[in-house]
Amino acid sequence: MLRHRVLSAIFLIPAVLILLRLGDIPWLLTILVVSLLSWREMTNLLQRDHFAVDRLVGAAFVVACLGEAYIRAAGIVAADLLRPLLASLIIISLIWALYDRSDRPTVNWAINVTSALYIGFLLGHFVSLRLRPAGWEWMMLALGVSWANDTMAYFIGSAWGRHKLWPRLSPKKTWEGWLGGAAGALIAGGLLTPFLVGVPAWLGILLGLLIACAATFGDLAVSLLKRMAQVKDSSKLIPGHGGMLDRLDSLMFTVPIVTYFASVVSGA
Repeated sequence: MLRHRVLSAIFLIPAVLILLRLGDIPWLLTILVVSLLSWREMTNLLQRDHFAVDRLVGAAFVVACLGEAYIRAAGIVAADLLRPLLASLIIISLIWALYDRSDRPTVNWAINVTSALYIGFLLGHFVSLRLRPAGWEWMMLALGVSWANDTMAYFIGSAWGRHKLWPRLSPKKTWEGWLGGAAGALIAGGLLTPFLVGVPAWLGILLGLLIACAATFGDLAVSLLKRMAQVKDSSKLIPGHGGMLDRLDSLMFTVPIVTYFASVVSGA
């Protein structure tokens, strides 16, 4: 298992970094593929939990979310496209619900809307953050601090973890691991933020704390989905790592945090 994890990381990390560095259309297409794979995993989990999800409607909305994020961040259209996009999702999905003959059409409708929003809207921040000024540096900061948090949490938790953090959803997570991860995020935030984006170290430490909290809840959110579906991984797509959602769970919460943090500290 560890060998598979290392080999997958050796291949994937350089590929992601190269595409991230290229930015623009190559990065947009990368996130598009990632989003559609994540949406497929999401629908599989929900169907295992006996929910009816319309894959086509959800996939169309996920693609539209990414397109809206790119158009807005690139300055192609000044108008706010998110509101009409949300209106379209609600209208189309409710029309779809009219043909749902199951015992709980309104529940299926709500699941369809929220799960599509979860994938499309949150992953859209990967696109908008990369396209902002110093976007590559901000994305590297998000990845670096999140990686420091996850790595320290894993090693500290494995070595000294005793007190369960949230046993109902993730039996292996401990408070000791969370504190170790938070320490790693604070240190990485304090060191990387001045170097990468020219923001004072104390703001980087604050960002590290926000990322440590957001990453934990992002991880637990996917754990909740997997627990309800009674599976260990969202899929077997990445050897040694599980599925796309398993790899993105914490980042889907931390990248939006970094996006809005960057907007506040830079004033744009």
